[in-house]
Amino acid sequence: MTFSIRPARPEEAGLLPAIERSAAKAFLAVPALAWLAQADGLPPAVHAGCIAHGLCWVAVDGRDQPVGFLSARQYGADLHVLEISVAHPAQGRGLGRSLLAAAHEGAARLPGLARITLTTFRTVGWNGPFYARAGFRLLPPAAQDARLAGLLRDEEAGGFPPGSRCAMVRDVILAGGT
Repeated sequence: MTFSIRPARPEEAGLLPAIERSAAKAFLAVPALAWLAQADGLPPAVHAGCIAHGLCWVAVDGRDQPVGFLSARQYGADLHVLEISVAHPAQGRGLGRSLLAAAHEGAARLPGLARITLTTFRTVGWNGPFYARAGFRLLPPAAQDARLAGLLRDEEAGGFPPGSRCAMVRDVILAGGT
C-alpha cells in the first residue's frame, strides 16, 4: 500500500483522535505506560486550530484516508509538535519520519521559525531514540525555556513517571541551507 503526506483538511480534525488512540496501543508493550492505551488524546478542537494555521499534516492511504498525523503550534521562533501519531496497523512504514519531514519543510517556509521542539519519552524506542535518529537533540534542563520546562512539569503532574520525559529540539534548516 502506498501512502502520501499532505496538509490536513478542516473536516478531518474529528478523525485524528481515533488515530491517536490506535497509535497508543503500542504502549501496551511498556507495562509502566500501558495506561496510555486508554488515555484521551488531543481534542478535535486543538487539531482544528492546528489545521486552521496550516500546522497539521496527515499521512493518507491510497484512498486519501488519514492513517497518521502531526499537529503543531507556533510559539515565537519554535514550531512545537503537540502530537504525532500513526495508526497501529500503519506503523513501521516510515510515516512518522515523513510527517516530521513535512513539518520541517513547513517550518522552513514560515518566517521567523528557527527550531522544532517536542516533549517525549526519553527511552521508549519509538519516542526519544526515534527523534534522535530524525535529527533532534536532547535539550538539557538548563537550556529549556520556561514553556518547555513547564510542559515537562505538567506532564509529570499528569501521571508520567518522574524523569521519564524529556524536551528535544531540531534546528530548522531553511531552503538553500541557511
